[in-house]
Amino acid sequence: MIRVLPAPAEPVLRTRDQLGEGPAWDSAREELLWVDILRGRLYRYAPATGEVSHRKFGHAVSAVLPRAGGGLAVAAHHGVLLLDAHGEVERTITVPGEPGSNRLGDAGVDPAGRLWFGTLDAEMLPGRGALHRLAPGSPAPERVLHRTSVANGLGWSPDGSRMYFVDSATRRIDVLDFDPATGEARDRRPWVSVEDEAGVPDGLAVDAEGGVWVALWRGGQIRRYDAGARHDATLPLPVRQVTSCAFGGPGLDRLYVTTGRVEMEGRWLAAEPDAGAVFAADVGVCGLPVPPYPG
Repeated sequence: MIRVLPAPAEPVLRTRDQLGEGPAWDSAREELLWVDILRGRLYRYAPATGEVSHRKFGHAVSAVLPRAGGGLAVAAHHGVLLLDAHGEVERTITVPGEPGSNRLGDAGVDPAGRLWFGTLDAEMLPGRGALHRLAPGSPAPERVLHRTSVANGLGWSPDGSRMYFVDSATRRIDVLDFDPATGEARDRRPWVSVEDEAGVPDGLAVDAEGGVWVALWRGGQIRRYDAGARHDATLPLPVRQVTSCAFGGPGLDRLYVTTGRVEMEGRWLAAEPDAGAVFAADVGVCGLPVPPYPG
């Protein structure tokens, strides 16, 4: 039985993001982080005070994650920017072997603190991207998966033995066996296939029970699949361009959802005035903490 969650997802920030993405909860500062890819903005939101701030970059930024010591790791157009606690760029890590037309996509940190991120062609040409792994202190990332198309959601099971990965072009969530000690991810295989009419799988978050919450682009919903890959809950949203989600709050008990308004105007925006907002909902389960990247 599929539950439609009774608690509605409410817009908490009407930032009108063109393409809101990459949400992550910074537990040390108790802030939600996310980006607007197309406007090159990095946001911070402190729910306790209601304070919202943003920083504008001169290029696309696709994901942001907390660093140990108070800085941030930002997936930028052609590399990873490591910002210190004052927001200054401490180091830029480039990605060797990537075509010039590629940019970085979604990112995540595994249970042992390695930074993972995808790349994709700016025009989303098939097979031009990859999935990379960056160990703390390493001068350059390693390519783990080749010939991906639209690398998106990343997450790990509560025990660290599984890694989840979305290549949106496949309309699937894939699973890989994962070794936290070595960072090895192997035996990639389909885990969930999403039917065409439901939307396109995008970003995801994993809860403390092992459930996977996936945003369905142009589907107006977040779906939860339990650890056995069974679709058991749906969180509907009043906008179609749902991009990603992350658990946040002091108890990691709220699900924050980013959305977009790409190429929407006129009657489409009139029908979805909250497109591009950040939404939040109580979904009855807690999330997993995001390990800060120690590099």
